Amino acid sequence: MRILFSFLLVLTGAARAQKMYLLVGTYTNTGTSATNPKMDSSGSKGIYVYRFDGATGRAKLLSHTHGVCNPSYLAVAQDGHHVYACTESRMAGMGSVSAFDFDRNAGRLRFINKVPSGGDNPAYVSVDSSGRWVVVANYTGGSFSVCRIGADGGLSPWVQRLAFSGHGINPQRQDRSHVHSAVFSPDLRHLYIQDLGLDRISMYPFDADAGPKAGSAGGLASPLDTTGIKRFSIPAGAGPRHLTFGPGGHFAYLIEEMGGMVDVYHYDPVTGVLDSLQRIAAHPDTASGSWRSSDVHLSPDGKFLYASNRAETTITIFSVDKEKGTLRRIAYERTFGREPRNFTIDPTGNWLLVGDQDSNGIVVYRIDKTTGDLKPLRRRIRVPLPTCLRVIP
Repeated sequence: MRILFSFLLVLTGAARAQKMYLLVGTYTNTGTSATNPKMDSSGSKGIYVYRFDGATGRAKLLSHTHGVCNPSYLAVAQDGHHVYACTESRMAGMGSVSAFDFDRNAGRLRFINKVPSGGDNPAYVSVDSSGRWVVVANYTGGSFSVCRIGADGGLSPWVQRLAFSGHGINPQRQDRSHVHSAVFSPDLRHLYIQDLGLDRISMYPFDADAGPKAGSAGGLASPLDTTGIKRFSIPAGAGPRHLTFGPGGHFAYLIEEMGGMVDVYHYDPVTGVLDSLQRIAAHPDTASGSWRSSDVHLSPDGKFLYASNRAETTITIFSVDKEKGTLRRIAYERTFGREPRNFTIDPTGNWLLVGDQDSNGIVVYRIDKTTGDLKPLRRRIRVPLPTCLRVIP
């Protein structure tokens, strides 16, 4: 009887593990910083919450937010109970970053508060694994800001904002700084800022335990050490976009939006230095630009790396040498829609989901864990202008 009871507990646990949540950020307003049409011009309601079945790859809509403008990029706290979104991106004037409480029983997001992002067009938000800090990257504003997380999951106004000046070699795309992402190292010792406009990665030592500012009533110190900054140059015109670390934390991978390449680095946890190991194309050798590569992720087991290419509407599949960190291109998979801006891999490593922004849908692929190949499901998830996908176990 005891053996049967234990077996039933295992089955129950496995069934629960197959039930996850999919959160989708969107554009609700298709305006630009110059002209802003009325709200909900895209038909989107904001952030959509789905129940995602890890056994079948199917998704069921549970809820969506109301009145949240352009929640274009999402970050989920490690506890799975709080979500942070870039909001009011692509709008005139400075954008914002918003905090939400996630009710896992009902599958609903409850708005907590929002604070200014410190610049125009926030395009990326990160939450550190300690659950104390949020960093938001302002693409058009060429800056990033650091906000403390309160006890309720809400955000304080930024405690530090840093802006960059200069330009790159491409006058149309690199007329000034364009901060495209802000990524913490897995050991939480360093923060990396990817600047598409300046062809540069900036590294700041990070201290998650930073507390009240000395001599300031209620003031907060920044967790960043600006005296220890290190900068790493990317090939001119490459346009660094997103950075991700491998499961072991020894290697980092950068996707170049304009160069159409993936850069491989060795990560030194003591100094924060990124040593270049490889630069490999995220497209066939016979292809010609202009490149618009957009996102990069590794499988949870670290065996494969995937990169999305918007101009070619493909996902490139690489095998990873787990000892050296280097890549080998092995296949390409169509995304079946336009503008595959963002994609994600679920925690089990069984599914890869791609948001085809301009086709108003998400394609779900089953991952072959032996070969890395992607097999698309016939059914698509229909959602207006998907810009960011997050799976929560």
